Parts: sequence; structure tokens; C-alpha cells
Amino acid sequence: MALWGGTFIAGRTLAQTLSPYSAAFCRFAVAAVGMGILLWSQGERLPRLKSVQVLPVVVLGLSGVLAYNVCFFSGLQTITASRAGLIIALNPVLITLCSAVMFRHRLSAMTLAGTGIALVGTALVLSDGHLQTLLTQGISRGDLWLLGSVSSWVVYSLVGKQVMGTLSPLATATYSIWVGAIALFPLAIHQGLWQSLPVQPLVAWVGLMYLGLLGTVLGFSWYYEGIKTLGAPRAAIFINLVPVFAVSFGVLLLRESFSPAMALGGGLVALGVVGVNWPQSPKNSSL
Repeated sequence: MALWGGTFIAGRTLAQTLSPYSAAFCRFAVAAVGMGILLWSQGERLPRLKSVQVLPVVVLGLSGVLAYNVCFFSGLQTITASRAGLIIALNPVLITLCSAVMFRHRLSAMTLAGTGIALVGTALVLSDGHLQTLLTQGISRGDLWLLGSVSSWVVYSLVGKQVMGTLSPLATATYSIWVGAIALFPLAIHQGLWQSLPVQPLVAWVGLMYLGLLGTVLGFSWYYEGIKTLGAPRAAIFINLVPVFAVSFGVLLLRESFSPAMALGGGLVALGVVGVNWPQSPKNSSL
């Protein structure tokens, strides 16, 4: 979660000099090589996909890699890393709710209350404390891009849980990264990848290495290990730490401001996540 918190800082910096498709492709081109090295170092061979596994793996690449990162870099062009981190904090709530719908789990009163609290917190962050502006002015384009990242990650998490019934976490992450990188390549070319790379400053290259190796290779692998061991809803609890690191790094490294409304909204989101994942009594447990 600390590594992922740092991706908002690297992403915010990189989004100022590279187009969203180019930044996303470069991140996962580095990650694709890193995943190959990681597989080789651990003596694991990438299994051949069965026909029934192909479509889910493609969905993983298109959701968790292509869609998430295009939305991620597009949003970070206009909003701060701290704000983006707080919006992404909505992930655990939506993962739990969508998991309940897909797998027909009963939702407790605490889960429903936590959902409401988290949504109010998110609204405070999006409106910077002025809730009426959501009705009169709507949500900014940057915020909408980050909400797109949230939706993409929900799909990635839930489909990934099913894929890992037959593939290891490392193989699952590797395939999704490779699929996403391949899908991003023609889009990056169209946005002038070759023309923009030679003029990138050193800080952009450092950011790309961080995003590709630490934020992706280690981050994805460890996240899927957590999902396999704890299940998607319980592993999602830890995502609540991402905005804590993102905000802390944003304030310390990028000198970003942090308003009282963002603090209150972030706190409500965190409280809501606790409520959503509160242990249920046996009679209210999932089917």
C-alpha cells in the first residue's frame, strides 16, 4: 500500500510531461520486463492459458491495466496526488458491494451504514466541503477520470479473484500486465510516444522506473497474494492505507495543500470502510 501511495506522486509528475496513453504504456512496458525477470528468478514457468481462461485474462488487462491507468494519468493531469488518493479510497467499499451482488452475499446493516458514510466522505472530497456544488456545477473532469479508475479496479479485483482459482497470483498479474501493455502500445504510438520520449526530463524516467518496478511488479504481485489468502473484500481493507500514504507523500514531497474538507472527507471514507468490512455475526454472514 505504501508503494501504491507513491504511485500518485510519480504519476502526478509524469502526467505533466507525457500523454496518458504514453505514460501508461511506458509504465507497463517496464513492468512486463520486470515480471518476466521475477518469474525467471523464482523458477516459475508461465502456464499456457486454457481456452476458458483467455477472456478473463483479457478483461484483467483491459480493466486493471489499460482502463485504470488511462483514467489515472488523465486525472492526474489536472488534480493533485492527495485528492486523487482520497478518491481512490472508495475502492474497498465498491469492491465489497459488487462482490456481494456478484456472489449473492447478504449485506449487514453495518455494511450499508458504512457505504453511506463513505459516499458522504467522497462527496465532501469531490466538492471540497461544498456539497451543493455537486448539484449546481457537477464533478470536475479530473475527478471523473479518477472515478473511472475506481470502477476499473473493482472489475480487476473481482475478476482476478476468479482467475486465481486456476492461475497463481504471479501468473495472473503477469498475463494482465502483458495484455494491457500490448493493448496500450498502438494508442501510445498514436499519441506521439516516439516523439515525446527523447525530451523527457530525468525525474520522468525515475518516475517510470518506480511505477513499472515498484508500483506494478511488486505492487500487483503482493496485492494478488493478499486476495488469494484473504479474499477480495478483506484484502480490500488494506487499500484504505493507500490514500494515507498518497496524501502524506503529496504534502511532504510535492508541497500540496490539504484542506479541512479533504481531511474530514477522507476520515469519513476511512470510517465507512471499517463499517463495510466489520465482522458479521453468524446469522448475518454471507451465504
